Amino acid sequence: MSAHTIKVPDLGEGIAEVELVAWHVKVGDEVHEDQALADVLTDKATIEIPSAVAGRVLALGGEVGQVLAVGAELIRIDRADGGGAAAPQDAAARPQEPPAEAEAAPAAKSAPAPAPAAPTPAPAPAARPAAAAPTPAPAPAASAPARPPTTPPAATAPPRKPAAESSASGDRPIASPSVRRRAWELGVELGSVPPSGPAGRIMHADVETYAAAHGGGQPAAARTAGGVKRTDEEVIPVIGLRRRIAMRMQEAKRHIPHFSYVEEIDVTEVEGLRVALNAKWQGERPRLTLLPLLMRSIVLAVRDFPQINALFDDDAGIVTRHGAVHIGIATQSEHGLLVPVVRHAEALDLWGAAAEVARLADAARSGRATRDELSGSTITITSLGPLGGIVTTPVINRPEVAIVGVNRMVERPMMRGGAVVPRLLMNLSSSFDHRVVDGIDAARFVQALRALLETPAMLFLE
Repeated sequence: MSAHTIKVPDLGEGIAEVELVAWHVKVGDEVHEDQALADVLTDKATIEIPSAVAGRVLALGGEVGQVLAVGAELIRIDRADGGGAAAPQDAAARPQEPPAEAEAAPAAKSAPAPAPAAPTPAPAPAARPAAAAPTPAPAPAASAPARPPTTPPAATAPPRKPAAESSASGDRPIASPSVRRRAWELGVELGSVPPSGPAGRIMHADVETYAAAHGGGQPAAARTAGGVKRTDEEVIPVIGLRRRIAMRMQEAKRHIPHFSYVEEIDVTEVEGLRVALNAKWQGERPRLTLLPLLMRSIVLAVRDFPQINALFDDDAGIVTRHGAVHIGIATQSEHGLLVPVVRHAEALDLWGAAAEVARLADAARSGRATRDELSGSTITITSLGPLGGIVTTPVINRPEVAIVGVNRMVERPMMRGGAVVPRLLMNLSSSFDHRVVDGIDAARFVQALRALLETPAMLFLE
């Protein structure tokens, strides 16, 4: 046998281990050269591992969710050019396959047996009405008349004679309030309980006996709750991107002393500008959302507050302030939260920023975002769009020191010039690393964003 071992590749950038997040093959599968074998996760980038050879899979090097070191065995493949010598050994390696085939053969032979049995009840006139039922249905129907003496319900019919007397005296079963309550507690229908009291009265013992023999219906506790009690559970392993997100959030909360600052902003003017620009350049330029306008305001604001656009290496005790503004855009995908990065936002105009945001969001949601596109941000924007709520407390994307959260826009009455007028309002909920950013600087930074957004003409001044 000519076995070829594919190991976890060295992906560079000091990566020492990866997480196995998906297998595309299983033992015994035939694979061809360059076929995708598995997906591994490093940091936030999912990388597909292809096959270097053609052949049959002999062994897998780990299970989904397992962390593998770089250089560890990922998969072993019996090469296609290994000749016939590989076949006997592979057959010995899979002893369970012949029994599976042997079990399948009797099943295939026994399958035709019910086919001739189906027409047998057809000639009988009495069985003709049941012809529309499925094939197994005639069997119980034919056997039911053969065993009438052994049917337990027939024995219980005579004791129900007093019930007929009670129904003759009225539609409602005769029982005291305490008996009715007990029947309700046990989930027993009183009309089904054979009475033993005088004049067909149902007694406590009758209810208890019926409940013990037949079992009560839905208990009162469950009925009053408006549903049926459930005891099912679902165990979901936290693996792949979800585990990586959990670890990053945990590290951020463990290391960073967060504090949040929330400010209400009148976005009536900037929203009007956005609508006007989209109407003017419709079909010629990318459609603008509020995001590119907010990105522009951040670019201008961090010029006066460089400590906000910074990274903090808490192990080395070093804060690095960046002139370039690389803005991370928190994006929800079907696999979890990703943060693609718009690099050098300071060099982009509104439409360039809008186009880059759309491209990165599409790449993140489709799983095509590269490692470089998901790393290197210096400040992050997070938004839940229409679900943004009134206030949020976003978690900082470590090692950054600030994150700006966008909440939902709402139209509310405001006093302007002594008159009540409708205005479009929105909260910015921002979090800061208190080790690096003082509260007064955070407040002044958010107020700078507010001034820029409430007077959008300032966004175009250098």
